[in-house]
Amino acid sequence: MARPRPPAWAAPLAALKKGKAAPPGAAPRQAPAEEADWRAGVRPLTFPPRVEPERPRPAPVPRQKLADERTILAEELLAPLELEDWLEADESTHFLRPGVPRRVLTDLRRSRWALQGEVDLHGLTRLEAREALSAYLTRARRQGLRCIRVIHGKGLRSPGGFSVLRHLSRRWLAQRDEILAFCEAPPTRGGSGALIVLLRAPRE
Repeated sequence: MARPRPPAWAAPLAALKKGKAAPPGAAPRQAPAEEADWRAGVRPLTFPPRVEPERPRPAPVPRQKLADERTILAEELLAPLELEDWLEADESTHFLRPGVPRRVLTDLRRSRWALQGEVDLHGLTRLEAREALSAYLTRARRQGLRCIRVIHGKGLRSPGGFSVLRHLSRRWLAQRDEILAFCEAPPTRGGSGALIVLLRAPRE
């Protein structure tokens, strides 16, 4: 008696069970030697180093200009906001501290106070002049001086004939609590190149 013929799908199923056939559409498995050769030819991708775009550099600022700006700023910061209200519009021919009687300034203008000392700022730089004036006022206060002269010069040799120290010395004096009043010196005491300054009494 002849055996029944197996169905058509039996042979592929038997091959799958024995590992002899790959699933339909699968890539054939490479031999170890072929895989090694393939990997040997693989190289990692390399990229050039990233370069940041160069930013434009600001134009250099001269050092002297920066130094001058810092100096001017420092001098401006020293002045209280209400200072300009204390000085007359004609720019500082005189100063009278609020609360001080008007006759004090009148006596100072008429040279009724005897000069007891003076400090000469003429020819100094702004920083040197400020330090010299501050040191002298401290000594004058300690010595009990009341009336002094501050020589700042007329600025005849300055650019435009404008005396920087003439302007700044008035501002510096008005900031000091020990200063009661000052006025431009009369012609016999220096005229527009000097100031006559009245200080507080030592007990005040």
